[in-house]
Amino acid sequence: MKFSEQWLRDWVSPQLATQALADQITMAGLEVDAVEPVAAAFEGVMVAEVVSREQHPDADKLNVCRVDDGSGEPVQVVCGAPNVAVGQKVAFARVGAVLPGDFRIRKAKLRGVDSRGMICSASELGLEEETSHGILELPGDAPTGESFRAFMGLDDHTIEVDLTPNRGDCLSVKGMAREVGVLNRLAVEGPEIVAVAPTHGETFPVRVEDEERCPRYIGRLIKGVDVGAETPLWMVERLRRSGIRAIDPVVDVTNYVMLELGQPLHAFDRANLHGAVIVRLAREGERLVLLDGQEITLTDATLVIADERGPLAIAGVMGGEHSGVSPATRDIFLEAAFFSPLAVAGQARHYGLHTDASHRFERGVDPQLAREAAERATRLLLEITGGEPGPLIEAVSAEQLPGERRVRLRASRLEQALGKALPSAEVGEILERLGMAVETSAEGWVARAPSWRFDIAIEEDLVEEVARIHGYNRLPVRRPAARLSLRPDHEARTPLGRLRRQMVARGYQEAVTYSFVSPELQQALLPRVVSPVLANPISSDLSVMRASLFPGLVRALMHNLNRQQTRVRLFETGLVFRGELDALQQTPMLGGLVCGTREPEGWAGGRDRVDFFDLKGDLESLLAMGGEPEAWRFEPGEHSALHPGQCARLLYRGEEAGWIGTLHPAVRAQLGLKVDALLFEVRLDALTQGRVPSFSPLSRHPEVRRDLAFLVDESLPVQALLDSIHGQAGEWLTESRLFDVYQGQGVPEGRKSIALGLTWQHPSRTLNDDEINQLVDAIVADARQHLGAELRG
Repeated sequence: MKFSEQWLRDWVSPQLATQALADQITMAGLEVDAVEPVAAAFEGVMVAEVVSREQHPDADKLNVCRVDDGSGEPVQVVCGAPNVAVGQKVAFARVGAVLPGDFRIRKAKLRGVDSRGMICSASELGLEEETSHGILELPGDAPTGESFRAFMGLDDHTIEVDLTPNRGDCLSVKGMAREVGVLNRLAVEGPEIVAVAPTHGETFPVRVEDEERCPRYIGRLIKGVDVGAETPLWMVERLRRSGIRAIDPVVDVTNYVMLELGQPLHAFDRANLHGAVIVRLAREGERLVLLDGQEITLTDATLVIADERGPLAIAGVMGGEHSGVSPATRDIFLEAAFFSPLAVAGQARHYGLHTDASHRFERGVDPQLAREAAERATRLLLEITGGEPGPLIEAVSAEQLPGERRVRLRASRLEQALGKALPSAEVGEILERLGMAVETSAEGWVARAPSWRFDIAIEEDLVEEVARIHGYNRLPVRRPAARLSLRPDHEARTPLGRLRRQMVARGYQEAVTYSFVSPELQQALLPRVVSPVLANPISSDLSVMRASLFPGLVRALMHNLNRQQTRVRLFETGLVFRGELDALQQTPMLGGLVCGTREPEGWAGGRDRVDFFDLKGDLESLLAMGGEPEAWRFEPGEHSALHPGQCARLLYRGEEAGWIGTLHPAVRAQLGLKVDALLFEVRLDALTQGRVPSFSPLSRHPEVRRDLAFLVDESLPVQALLDSIHGQAGEWLTESRLFDVYQGQGVPEGRKSIALGLTWQHPSRTLNDDEINQLVDAIVADARQHLGAELRG
């Protein structure tokens, strides 16, 4: 919410400097993001009147004007603006004035004619970002000779407040004034709003077909408006200081009332309405061209304002181009409605929109405000555009409007939460100043929440209100008094912090991605996996819960590659979500991704690209941290996101615990990736399990090593051979090390050579050759019988 300090002080003006006021608002829980001057610094600019205008003798596009700046003698100035005219009130920079950008006005000659000063445009005074095509025209009653800065009230500040979603009641000057008034115990005095008496009896019929989503709809027909009228400068300035550009008087008034009171409004061109205004759900496939020119196809879950011919607007979001106000408009139908927050929530984002109206309706607009806003807007329109107002018509379903919310606040709970007891009278006064009807009870208070406070529903909400109005800085600071026991340290578990440090030590960087991912990306990687779809996503490409860490890591890879980062090593930990909401499984996982060269670029490093075994080695270093690497197995498998020939399923104690492999070529092509990427993902509950470290005495007796080379089918996994060896090698085998895998000359087609080093050591004696030979013979025989392996000569 962005607003002018002066505008706020018109409602309530505490004796506080600007920064002190901003600090007070922040301490009340409404964080002030910025306080900025509403105009750049300048001096020497006066309100003046153009008393004469003549064509420049030597320049067709220049005029020689004389202006009365209140100094007593008209001043000659050369002006090139096409809209300068006699009798006009203008902003005049005298000789010696300093404009924004430290631009000093001096006497000059333009094409031989003296010019003593400058008639200014809005952009030259820093009031517009775009270059103005003409001078700034001031109202006819602007006092000649007065400082332009004082006349415009430019010694003002724009205050920008970052509101939390529950405080939609503060998305207006009225709402902010209420807060400031409560904090300073001051009365809030806004403009008097009096009902406008109709001057004709004509109405336009309204029919609400979905009363649950639109419990209140108010409309008024105003005939004979002058859309070509000029919006008053004071309104243009207040809109500008709130970040809104003036368009035409009808749109400006609706925007102004929205900022002032917090009620979005919309005006339709009566000539483009047919039959009746109907509030209903859209029919599947209906199309609408919005005010921004975008054509959309509506879904049957979208609430629309329609007439007998079709949709006119998305309710609470944006109007349609066809029914909007244009220069040809003569009669308007003014709309003010209450739409249920759930009916509007997510609709704007679904169509790639975000409007001031949707921002407010999603958070909740006061359901009692529509009539007041319609009367205020009508009065302003009549003052600016003229016209004849008709009677207000209202379609309301009282039972569908938000009901009364009575909330109990116990004195004991308040004291427990705040750490101090507050006087009962002070608590009651705070709640009443917040607009609540308060009753005392034996336990404390019962408060009836005002219609504009959607966020007050439970006791804790009242505790928060009392705390922030009383002042967080006035609450005592105390250490908690509690008997705390030390948390047990499970030696058999590997802390997540150790796993993270291990990944960083191996050259990875930790990624933290959203738990929400693009449905298209997740479908490409995991086409058969179901995960929850968000009803109100942040954006359309973050609309499903991730079923794996792979989508987030792949998206991070694409982001890096698009920024010329060709060597990427990322890991992430977090929950993945599988199944529908009623049977949702949330599993903590650790995943990693590598892409690019094996080593960083350098004179001593090679340019070999990382491969499957590099990533497998990094993963195995994590598996070994649990102290039982033998509990883990890799076996060939198929995964929709991974290359069929370069993919392995990870098993922990016989149960599936993760996957590792190269990104599937088809997926890579679909995503537009031109380089290979390798990924792994493993369950954290399995990864953090292990066994308690224990001491094994060192043997004083020598080791015995035998190197064996087997010829096996090229499709045989090495793990199968290792399992066979371990089954026959006996209890004194201390190490089995794979040191060579070879295919080529000397090895038959379809076979491969696997060479292993086997080491035995007895704890209490020296093993002799006969014992070792017997074990080797048993190993060779079992491998030949069950695996078809032959000992290579």
